[in-house]
Amino acid sequence: MNEPESAVPEVRLTAWIRGRVQGVGFRWYTRATALEIGGLAGFATNLTDGRVQVVAEGPKESCERLLAWLTGADTPGRVDGVTEIWDSPRGGYPTFEIR
Repeated sequence: MNEPESAVPEVRLTAWIRGRVQGVGFRWYTRATALEIGGLAGFATNLTDGRVQVVAEGPKESCERLLAWLTGADTPGRVDGVTEIWDSPRGGYPTFEIR
């Protein structure tokens, strides 16, 4: 069945952020930015190797805005690189949280 023209495609963005991104409020600002953009659910979590993982589900445009922020100059700390993958949303996130 085809989607109506007005349907907004929902996506899942998973991003791994490298650099000085732990201990600088990166997850907090990521959550605040996701909530400001609106329509996003997911989480930001520290990984044991020093990276931060971000999973965001919602409208594609909103996920693209979050990714632009993650790769931009306004993040806390220092981002050396971002690896991202796109997928279909899986659900299960009531809001955007810090883990």
